[in-house]
Amino acid sequence: MRRSRQLTNVRGAAMNGKPTVISVFAGCGGSSLGYKLAGYRELLAVDWNGIAADTFKLNFTDVPSWVRDVRTVTVEEVLNFCGLVPGELDVFDGSPPCQGFSMSGRREVNDSRNDLFLEYIRLINGLKPKVFLMENVPGMVKGKMKGRFIDILKSLKALDYRVKCKQMNAKYYGVAQSRERLIFIGVRNDLNIEPSFPKGCGRVVSVGKALEGFNCAEQVVYPKGKARDYYYAIPPGKSLAHFMTKKFGINSYFNLIKADPKRPLCTITRLFAEGMSGILHWKERRFLTIGELKRLASFPDDFQFAGTFKEQWAQIGNAVMPKFMCAVAEHIKREILEKEGTE
Repeated sequence: MRRSRQLTNVRGAAMNGKPTVISVFAGCGGSSLGYKLAGYRELLAVDWNGIAADTFKLNFTDVPSWVRDVRTVTVEEVLNFCGLVPGELDVFDGSPPCQGFSMSGRREVNDSRNDLFLEYIRLINGLKPKVFLMENVPGMVKGKMKGRFIDILKSLKALDYRVKCKQMNAKYYGVAQSRERLIFIGVRNDLNIEPSFPKGCGRVVSVGKALEGFNCAEQVVYPKGKARDYYYAIPPGKSLAHFMTKKFGINSYFNLIKADPKRPLCTITRLFAEGMSGILHWKERRFLTIGELKRLASFPDDFQFAGTFKEQWAQIGNAVMPKFMCAVAEHIKREILEKEGTE
C-alpha cells in the first residue's frame, strides 16, 4: 500500500515499542489510565481544571501535563514539545465537556462548552494522528441536539478520516457501573482500515461483587433533609423521587439514588449535595465513599484524588472509566495500529 510521504515517519509507533497518545480534556486521568493499562505511552495531557490537574499529577508522574484552556494550545507547540511531525502520532484522544448535551442538564444547544468540539477538530487537523478517539454522552444524539451531532460528525469526516460512532455501555467492559457513552473513532484515510469497536464481555459486575473486601476506613458523608428522613423508604436501585412521587406526588429528587448491591451501579454523575443528589449506600444511612466510587468506576484503590469530598466526587463523575477505555484502546492497537501497512 502506498502511503503519503508527508505523513510517514519511522518514529511513529516505535517510541519505546509502545503506541503514542496525546489527551486533551484529560480531566483526572481516567482515559489516561486506560491507555496506560493497554500499553500506550502518553506524550502529553491537557486540561484547564486545576483540581483535576492536581489529581493527574499525583498519579501520572511520568506524563507531562499542561493546565491550559485548549483554545490557547497551538498545534505547533504540541508538535515541538512532543518532538513529533504531523502524521506521526498514533492516537489523539479527547472528551470535550458534555454538560450542554447531557440529559441530566439543561441541554442548551448554544451552550458555549459545545463549541469546544471545534478546538478538538482544529487539533486533529493539525496533528493528523493515525487515529482519533472522542468520547461523549449519548444525549447529543437525542431530541434537539441531534442536529449538532450530525454537524460534528460531518466535520470529523471532512478531516480525511474514516469515522464511525457507537453507543457503548461501560458495564459490558468490566466496570461495575451502567454508564452509556458515545465513542467516535476516526482512522486516517491513508491507513486504509475501517474503524471498529471492541465487543463487550457480556458479563456484568454487581456493586456487591466489586466492593468485596473493601475497607471503609475513610471519610463518610451522611444525607441531610428528606434524603436522611426517608432513607429507609427508598428501595435499592431507586431514587428518592420514586418514594416522593408515590407518597406525596412530588416529582423531584431524581438524582438521589440508593445503590443496589445485586446490580451494576447507576451512572455516577458529577453532582453531589447531601440533601439533593448523590448515591446512597444500600444498607447504611450514608453516601458511598470516594473509595467505593473508585472501585465502582474501575479506578484502583491506590489512585489518589485531590480536593474536597465534593470535588473528588465530581472528578469521578466526569471521568472516562479506565477499564472501559482500556478495552477500546487495546482494540485500536490490535485492529488498527498493528495492522498498519499490512493491508
